[in-house]
Amino acid sequence: MQSSEPSSSPIFLNIGGKHYATTVETLTQREPNSMLAAMFSGRHTLPRHPDTGMVFVDRDGKHFRHILNWLRDGAVPAMSESECQQLLREAEYYQLLGLADCINEILGWKKDENLLEAELTRKDVIKCIQAPKVRFRGVNLSGLDLSKLDLSEVDFSYACIKNANFCSAYLRKAKFRRTEATCSSVQSANLHECELIGANLEGSVLDKANLQSANLQDACLKDCSFIETDLHSAHLQGANLMGANLSGANLEGANLKGAKLAGTNLEGANLQRAYLREVDLRETHLTGAKLGGANLLGACR
Repeated sequence: MQSSEPSSSPIFLNIGGKHYATTVETLTQREPNSMLAAMFSGRHTLPRHPDTGMVFVDRDGKHFRHILNWLRDGAVPAMSESECQQLLREAEYYQLLGLADCINEILGWKKDENLLEAELTRKDVIKCIQAPKVRFRGVNLSGLDLSKLDLSEVDFSYACIKNANFCSAYLRKAKFRRTEATCSSVQSANLHECELIGANLEGSVLDKANLQSANLQDACLKDCSFIETDLHSAHLQGANLMGANLSGANLEGANLKGAKLAGTNLEGANLQRAYLREVDLRETHLTGAKLGGANLLGACR
């Protein structure tokens, strides 16, 4: 069906299961070079639901209301750092360059504040890790780029590492007990057998990281991204995974007893032989998840 409606005609959208109503004018005027503007420019044929006429977009619909409000009013609401990071990912997907610039400016202010407080530089850290036993307990390393470094067995317990970059770092058996690590980047890092008990990683990105046998008991993992992350035999008892994205993650043999999974995306995840006792799965997305041999005694489904 060709999208050739008048600019004031209502458009009905299904964004990852959440329904929105708007107009062609809203979707095309403020950001005319965006993906949304292109979709509804009238140049493209859009598949629609045969009964409702809705256009489906396979994205998380949680923040799309902020996308629409930006397109309507040009304003970004007051949000936490983790929510800003999530909204930025959506803005980049929809190619909303104005919104992305605005969010990056907000995050830049926050990052600059953290960088001013950092007690060490990347160079200082590299010098320190040459010693036989390294501890950064309670040290502020917020905003530092520690990507690709060998930080195995380093003790970061009680440190502040908000907005830090650990991408592709080697962190086997490192300790992050009670660490403040919100909005950090940990993609493709090796955290095999790491200790993250009670750590706060809210809004962090850990896609494709190796967290085999890691201890994340009682950790705050709200709104984290664990896409295709290896959590085989990980300890997640009592962890807060509300709103986290674990699509395609490997959780085989993981212990999730008492974990909070409201709004958690486990689509396509491997949960075979996972321990899911006393877990409420009623608001968890489990499409395509493998649950063979999982212990679901006392779980709510």
